[in-house]
Amino acid sequence: AQTIVVIGGGIDLSIASMMALTSVTAARLMGGASEEFAILVVPLVLLLGLLLGAINGILIVITRVPDIIVTLAMLFVWQGVALLVLESPGGGAAEWLRALVIGTLSIPGVPEAITQWIPKALILVLVCLGIVWIPLHRSRLGLSIYAIGSSSLAAFRSGVGVARTKITSYAVAGLFAGMGGLVLTLSTGIGAPI
Repeated sequence: AQTIVVIGGGIDLSIASMMALTSVTAARLMGGASEEFAILVVPLVLLLGLLLGAINGILIVITRVPDIIVTLAMLFVWQGVALLVLESPGGGAAEWLRALVIGTLSIPGVPEAITQWIPKALILVLVCLGIVWIPLHRSRLGLSIYAIGSSSLAAFRSGVGVARTKITSYAVAGLFAGMGGLVLTLSTGIGAPI
């Protein structure tokens, strides 16, 4: 999450609190619900992370306050909202989702001695990175993020929408924070607001 923002020439101090907010939201929604309901919770939580990051980016662009100040302030805002969602550790996670993260990989036909050293969480991280990072790295948006990170003025003179790109980079960082919060909930089985 931080990489996208840093490449764009910024910094986001609120990633941990966005992870906490998405984690408690997922735990609250999945706690006591049916296993099938988790299919709806996952995209909702990812969309929430995207929205939180976009709000950070919009505040930075509109107010023109340095991003370190805005994201430090938003760290406390998102942490407070997380405490409103879930006051103490609790909630739950769907067991079939937890099975995606916990344990080691087992491939039929491959000896267990080889696969016992490959955690499922590592495979999930690589898949998530591949789904988001590869298209971003090879797209016009990715090039624009690199451009504004090098020089916002030069990027602007080259026709890059600096404000839109900056907001998008923070939104993608929020998406990664949402993924992190969801995985945190799945690995622990509960949501913790702090």
